[in-house]
Amino acid sequence: MAQLVKVEANRLKDYEDVAGRDDIAQIRQMAEDLQGRSVLHVNATAYGGGPAEMLTRLVPLTKDVGLEVDWMVLDGSPEFFQMTKGLHNALHGTEVDIEPHQEETYLATNKANADAIPFDRDFVVIHDPQPCALVKFTPGNGGMWAWRCHIDLSKPYEATWRFLSPFVKMYDALIFTLRDYVLRELQHKPVSIIPPSIDPLSEKNKVLEYATVARIVEKRGIDPERPLVTQVSRYDPWKDPLGVVDVYRHARREIHDLQLLMIGSMATDDPEGAVYYDKTVRYAGEDPDIHLQTNLTDLEVNALQRASDVILQKSVREGFGLTVTEALWKERAVVAGNTGGIPTQITHGETGFLVSTTEEMAERTLWLLRHPNERTQIGEKAHEHVRRHFLITRHLKDYLSLFADLAKRGGG
Repeated sequence: MAQLVKVEANRLKDYEDVAGRDDIAQIRQMAEDLQGRSVLHVNATAYGGGPAEMLTRLVPLTKDVGLEVDWMVLDGSPEFFQMTKGLHNALHGTEVDIEPHQEETYLATNKANADAIPFDRDFVVIHDPQPCALVKFTPGNGGMWAWRCHIDLSKPYEATWRFLSPFVKMYDALIFTLRDYVLRELQHKPVSIIPPSIDPLSEKNKVLEYATVARIVEKRGIDPERPLVTQVSRYDPWKDPLGVVDVYRHARREIHDLQLLMIGSMATDDPEGAVYYDKTVRYAGEDPDIHLQTNLTDLEVNALQRASDVILQKSVREGFGLTVTEALWKERAVVAGNTGGIPTQITHGETGFLVSTTEEMAERTLWLLRHPNERTQIGEKAHEHVRRHFLITRHLKDYLSLFADLAKRGGG
């Protein structure tokens, strides 16, 4: 059944140099009235994807300011995760009908997990569609429940949305990444807008010595003397990995020694990942300068992002795009799809470039490769934008504000 996720300690005081002492003091003040309150986060996987990556660092940081916090992940069959992947795609707008037997699998899995999870907490935060129905099977638990939707829910496939929406409406509060993602029928509910964040001190984002970067680049077969463009994302149709290969091929016509690196994790809740990875391998063919990597360590991802000249994010739908945030933090110039939460991170022409087609992405990539000084300036502005808006300390403040509001509404 559901598993408790163990996380390493994380201390708020370590963020003073990055976030500033005033910010840290404000967080501690906000946490004073929440001392001893209990929180439970539940999602579908402990590895792979933005929610798991954020919880790995946010859960222990919330503990450090005096709350009692646990994180659990669902237990589910391959059939369950196949169904929830279809559900995920349908909420993005794809016409995916959920069959009656799939609905039964979804509800049975949620009920079995609900029976095994201790929900006697002040605040319960359920992440994304997979565990959304847990709330149906936990009447009278006494806590305040919030559903955290990490995806763009603005234009769901209506038939499938009708299946999920009754569960969503049972929550005490809803959390979305952007106001634009909130369906009109949900706007009467208490809604918090909490964009995702990165941890600047994590293995994936901390500053690295040149020797560390060079060692990892060599290990992964990348030539450090030649230009490199990189995309870090799941192998997923919404990230358009085949389109990334097209961008590379277009740009390579003019920069003949260009290299392409694609890095993706195989999350346990994404059964399509292996399928799209294989499809990308076939599409890339025998080109020795296309490097396809999976399940690298966070340190390796960090180093390879820092070694890249340009970072791509060719998303066609994107809830937010934490890999964009990571690249901006590392002062990389990013060319990304003009979709979802990406425009909240990139101001076109200042902190990166927003594009709508393969040709545009290739043209902007070529321009950046040919203008290293401008590329550096864009990277510096991008870093500062992330520092001001998308660090984990801001994320913690947002959650503390939510918990304080839930406590008031719950009468506690």
